[in-house]
Amino acid sequence: MKKVLIVMLSVLSMYSVVAQDKSVQELRNEASQTIKKDPNDTIPKIWKVGGTLRFTMTQGYQNNWAAGGDKNTLGLTSFFSGYAFYKKGKHSWDNTIDLAFGFLSTTSLGSRKSDDRIDLLSKYGYDIGKNWYISGLVNFRTQFAPGYAYPSTQGVPPVLTSDFLAPAYLVVAPGMNWMPNKDFSFFISPATLRWTFVKNDTLSAQGAYGVDTGKTVLLQFGAYSSITYSHKINPNVVFSSRLDLFSNYEHDPQDVDVNWINVLAVKVTGIITMTASFNLIYDNDIKTVKPDGSPGGAAAQIQELLGIGVQLKL
Repeated sequence: MKKVLIVMLSVLSMYSVVAQDKSVQELRNEASQTIKKDPNDTIPKIWKVGGTLRFTMTQGYQNNWAAGGDKNTLGLTSFFSGYAFYKKGKHSWDNTIDLAFGFLSTTSLGSRKSDDRIDLLSKYGYDIGKNWYISGLVNFRTQFAPGYAYPSTQGVPPVLTSDFLAPAYLVVAPGMNWMPNKDFSFFISPATLRWTFVKNDTLSAQGAYGVDTGKTVLLQFGAYSSITYSHKINPNVVFSSRLDLFSNYEHDPQDVDVNWINVLAVKVTGIITMTASFNLIYDNDIKTVKPDGSPGGAAAQIQELLGIGVQLKL
């Protein structure tokens, strides 16, 4: 009997050791395995958010310089471009904001603005196939500070031509959007509402920007189109362009308002970037200022800026 008990205990001990060895081996195998995520559990990123901040400065000093010129010059331009893009299924929602402000100060001319812009754009799209989207667009544009025209006639003071919310433009446009690739977008709306705001008493009293004399708001109904193009020419060079067109059905529809913005950014090294921009605006309701300071007719407005400075990606 005693021998039988000894044999049974020996068998149980051996079974226990084998079981423990198997359990330890299984734990080791599980611990050594690479954890793999089920593709079906992956949640796609539906928001893409970012931006660019850029500062450009120029400075100069001259003393007894035979070639002539101002004794001191200082220029500073700042620019911020931000975006928030949403994409889920057939739905897309693109939001952008552009803020720019610059000034130039010289000994003889004093301080003057060289750039001033606030531009917010929001566009929704529903994919209906073949690169076409049913879309809706809202755009708001204005500036930060008062702007002046400087007549060339001696003794004529600067003439106030603009201010914050004077003008300001609000566009609401339902339409269609064609996007054949990530670089190009063509939006068109045959039924657009555009509000022009002139929240400055002096300018509204003059009937500036097409508002009735003494009024602060002008509502127009017409057709609107916006074409945007952005292309990375190479890892260091990016070109972007946006062309907005508006035709007022109720008054001179042949006089199409134009707002065209072009920017070429070249990365020199690290965070140092050279930028060149060319902007063109034509609006039949915006009058020019003659050399003697008196009101003139409508004309194309052209702005060209070239600079080198620091650019940070956010």
